[in-house]
Amino acid sequence: MAIEDLGEFVEKLEKVGELRRIKTQVDANLEIAEILRRTMYSNGPALYFENVKNYDMPVLGNAFGSLKRLEIGLETDDFAQIGQRIVDMTKMEIPTGIFEKIKKLPELSKMTDIAPKLQKSGPVTEIFEDSPSFDKIPILKTWHKDAERFITFGLIATKHPDTDVRNLGVYRMQILDSTHALMHWQKHKRGAHHYDIKKDAGNKIEVAVIIGADPATVFSAVAPVPEGLDKYLFAGITRKTGIKTVKCKTVDLEVPANAELVLEGYVDPSDIRMEGPFGDHTGYYTPPEPYPVFTLTGIMRRQKPIYLTTVVGKPILEDAFIGKVIERSFLPLIKMFQPEVVDFSMPAAGWFQGMAIISIKKRYPGQAKKVMMGLWGLGQLALTKIFVVVDEDVNVHDMNDVIWAITTRSDAARDVIIINNTPTDTLDPASPLVNLGSKLGIDATQKTKEEGYQREIQELVLVDEDTKNIVDAKWSSYGI
Repeated sequence: MAIEDLGEFVEKLEKVGELRRIKTQVDANLEIAEILRRTMYSNGPALYFENVKNYDMPVLGNAFGSLKRLEIGLETDDFAQIGQRIVDMTKMEIPTGIFEKIKKLPELSKMTDIAPKLQKSGPVTEIFEDSPSFDKIPILKTWHKDAERFITFGLIATKHPDTDVRNLGVYRMQILDSTHALMHWQKHKRGAHHYDIKKDAGNKIEVAVIIGADPATVFSAVAPVPEGLDKYLFAGITRKTGIKTVKCKTVDLEVPANAELVLEGYVDPSDIRMEGPFGDHTGYYTPPEPYPVFTLTGIMRRQKPIYLTTVVGKPILEDAFIGKVIERSFLPLIKMFQPEVVDFSMPAAGWFQGMAIISIKKRYPGQAKKVMMGLWGLGQLALTKIFVVVDEDVNVHDMNDVIWAITTRSDAARDVIIINNTPTDTLDPASPLVNLGSKLGIDATQKTKEEGYQREIQELVLVDEDTKNIVDAKWSSYGI
């Protein structure tokens, strides 16, 4: 059975020693964030703060700060299965007379199981506040030079104005006052695209901010799913059963019925204000920039909700583990578009958008560059600064192996490419302009004569089989 809500996830984590309850009174202003950072940097447990100064609502942090906790939450130790389900769905053949034949098609039958299911009510509808305020929510201030308190783990729900395909994204929100916050919609994100369509038509866009959901829905909000795939459907694909949804009270949106609380409202393109600074996951403060204002119109919540949050800063923190699961789960999709890819890694120290390492089964000259170009044109990978392509015998998860490949199989003049004036992550502190910079590609595959390599390829140093077998047979006797 899939985990249905955040409370059930807390219980499971506590049962296996992956969560600690903090009974000491703590302050949402800086103190909780520093406790969380120290815990994350030391690979510590999820923390449940029961006694938050001036608030009745408990705070949960570092809930996804280890692969073990993500395995528990997503109920799998093979994250690639998530992406493989999408790949398998693209291969399905839908026959004529589908309604007569659907029972004979197990994969199609599963579609009805993973689709979201609208309910009349749910735990999140227990209380509705029609005079809403951010003031009762323990929203953290995480760094002392942050402009204000920020919602950092809100799942921002919008729908495409033309197709009604639903999106969930995690975009930070700076609190301005009791009913207004700034929506940090980076230009390349799908929520920003929905906003731009409404803005071009001169309209506001309705938004729901979901705080605390089941782990699969939280993961779905972060995941860069293929364009056009409904995020609620992807949550069902992830958890292998559809999520329950309910309608909001003041906006025309559906939200998870088992959420902790939902902030309803709209974003007005005519109301733009300066947002930031904010201590971000690059390890730098993001400078102030103009962003649109979210106006709060209502709050749906449980009787006793949990406030889910996270903190960011110089890697490696909680977001690194979520990024690793995204990397693993989307490998099958990358292979679908680039079949020669063997493995793929986005090192956490590179805040994931900074660098990716790709191993390929090389068959022809220039193939490494072909893969780079293909991946730079694939969704959010368009924002990745550096690609390193290596041969299939190199472990992309071992930086020592990667550095060895770069230094023994690449020549700077021949194998390094730089592409200028390309899209960059808004948060990139090094790009010369916001959202515009350059890409670096390093072809660290073994070169052939067709690629200008005129020398004999040197033989790798490998243990001969006879010696290997002797040592294998005697290993236990060595006492090592």
